Amino acid sequence: MMNIDIKVIETEVEYEAALKRIDQLLDIDPEPESQEGQELQLLLVLVEKYEDEHYAIDMPDPIEAIKVRMDDLGLKAKDLIPYIGDKGTVSKVLNRKIPLSINMIRRLSSALHIPAEILLQEIELKNAS
Repeated sequence: MMNIDIKVIETEVEYEAALKRIDQLLDIDPEPESQEGQELQLLLVLVEKYEDEHYAIDMPDPIEAIKVRMDDLGLKAKDLIPYIGDKGTVSKVLNRKIPLSINMIRRLSSALHIPAEILLQEIELKNAS
């Protein structure tokens, strides 16, 4: 059995100690079936659980994700016409006047390699004034 007491990580101090132990174990690069290898696997699961609960990262806003991806790829609004529709529709989507349709989401996800789960999130629309 393992030499240390492993339990659910509940505090920041326990989290830091687990990270330190993970570093120690990674330095020795244990075989997965060894006692240290099993300890490492268990600690990684416990740390992941703690991080999911305490350091959760929200998914990005769909429109912001599109704009970031456009910037990454050097695209302009007109380059989205094949995926969203005419120039006016692209403008309305990017300016949060209308939501993305399912077809737009499918095409954007495929073309821009943005996960559909990001694009499917509700978009906060601005008043069409």
